[in-house]
Amino acid sequence: MPQSPVIVWFRRDLRLADHPALDAAVASGRPIIPVHVHDTELGGKWALGAASRWWLAGSLRSLDEELQKRGSRLLLRSGDTAEALRALAKECNAQAVYFTRGYEPFIRPFEASLKGALGEDGVECRRFGGHLLFEPEEVMNKSGEPFKVFTPYYKTCLARATPRQPRPAATKLDAPAVWPESDALEAWGLEPTKPDWAGGMRETWAPGERGAEARLNDFMKTIMRGYSDTRNLPDVSGTSRLSPYLAFGEVSPHQIWHAVCAASEAAPEGRKGAESYLRELIWREFSYQLLFHHLHLPEAAFRPEFNAFPWTQNEQGLEAWRRGRTGYPIVDAGMRQLWETGWMHNRVRMIVASFLIKHLLIDWREGKAWFWDTLVDADLANNAASWQWVAGSGADAAPYFRIFNPTLQSEKFDAEGGYIRRFVPELTKLDSKTIHAPWLAAPAALARAGVRLGDTYPMPVVDHAKARAAALAAYERVKK
Repeated sequence: MPQSPVIVWFRRDLRLADHPALDAAVASGRPIIPVHVHDTELGGKWALGAASRWWLAGSLRSLDEELQKRGSRLLLRSGDTAEALRALAKECNAQAVYFTRGYEPFIRPFEASLKGALGEDGVECRRFGGHLLFEPEEVMNKSGEPFKVFTPYYKTCLARATPRQPRPAATKLDAPAVWPESDALEAWGLEPTKPDWAGGMRETWAPGERGAEARLNDFMKTIMRGYSDTRNLPDVSGTSRLSPYLAFGEVSPHQIWHAVCAASEAAPEGRKGAESYLRELIWREFSYQLLFHHLHLPEAAFRPEFNAFPWTQNEQGLEAWRRGRTGYPIVDAGMRQLWETGWMHNRVRMIVASFLIKHLLIDWREGKAWFWDTLVDADLANNAASWQWVAGSGADAAPYFRIFNPTLQSEKFDAEGGYIRRFVPELTKLDSKTIHAPWLAAPAALARAGVRLGDTYPMPVVDHAKARAAALAAYERVKK
């Protein structure tokens, strides 16, 4: 009589290597049925945005290809996740469902109810870590409370035992005697058709575990050494670009941690860059810790006094920001990079977020929602924590009086204007002195460059000095 299979529910852990739930299923010696469930209701308002759906389609194809190399395949089901998993267990007489735990506010009660429902059916339900280096319950301050400031959290993480070594992927997965039926991926409509706006993303990204491996290798070989300096320069390839692969679990943080540490030991001149990058990896952990212990983080200010901030209703300004038509070249370049590639350089993310919040006085939740829909690396913990950090309303947030001057930021981090020229081509012929603030350029210089302000490129939607004064006044009202 054939053995009862184990169902492994893949969610945002779309890899085979260093996958604790899958590893446990392999260790059981039983046949394995890998499944992904397309449930548009489970996330509610945090269901995947358009760019993430595009990424998910590519990632699922990649995962299926890797599974088939090992004698298995990826089963696709749609509908209510709990009902789909219970039905699948009954179909194939599975006695166990394994999965990687989640941390979002909606997933925690769901996981508990799923375990109860499967238990009623006599099906074992086990959840595993794997998405983080440290589980949110594990890292507490000396009072046993969650950290609210990053630096002590970071130091506490470094003082802990070294994160476990990653495990390699199994070379073979036992398959069930008969495969249950599967949905066709194309039927889910994850990818755009008319219009097909994903061309720039296809040119930029290769979703899947192999794509993650290539990015990580490239980072260690060509970027890590200078990372602490180049990470702030949007015109150079100076960041890891691993964020979407982490968001979809195509690489584990344990794999990254040990790969970066090994590369640093092999080439000590890269140690500074390695330390800088690993600090960013722990910032991701901190964001998850905040989300786990403060379920309201995506919707309400972490510091409740900021819920009274006098936001403005500025639809025209919001639309100019979304479309990269603010008249501030560095802001517009960032927003157009986001629209074209589904990603934005981290330094520029801070600039555009600050502009929306502190120049236009538009609610940070509007920016968070736009990023959620347009980023391929959209991640609820990172998105919420980072937007609140810029707004000044979050844990360990930037001081409210820190208001980025977009022109000075542009001159400092894109000195030659190469990033602006790449994404705001109508300014290509301006020289490196005038490209950061075209409205200050001499009429003759604009004419030579073919730039007509208010026509080929917009005038600034707001004056920086006046906007800064208005923002400081608004923050002072909250402070009092």
